[in-house]
Amino acid sequence: MSFRILGIEHIQLAAPKGCEKEARKFFGDILGMKEIPKPESLQGRGGVWFKVGNQELHIGVEQDFSPAKKAHPAFTITELGQLHARLEEYGVVIKEDTPIDGRSRFFVNDPFGNRIEFLEFDM
Repeated sequence: MSFRILGIEHIQLAAPKGCEKEARKFFGDILGMKEIPKPESLQGRGGVWFKVGNQELHIGVEQDFSPAKKAHPAFTITELGQLHARLEEYGVVIKEDTPIDGRSRFFVNDPFGNRIEFLEFDM
């Protein structure tokens, strides 16, 4: 085989039409992700893009939107406890799940009901 998969360039989460303001507040203001411009050829579709480390998170508009309840992105972070407290401060419901050795983690739903995991590797 002559090709190699090098990694993940972006993850896309779906959201309903008109989602941009809520997406900017949650992913930008609360989580601190940096918004990046969408290519001009895609701007008419709605949605918003963010930079996450070396990857991107794309929030895309879906006509018959239905949130992802099981499939989800998992973001590695530092200071998981601080994020936990910040999310609680903004009224975001935090869901604990089965522990995994070597990792601390929790789940939330974004403003559109998509499941998101945050985890920190134990040192």
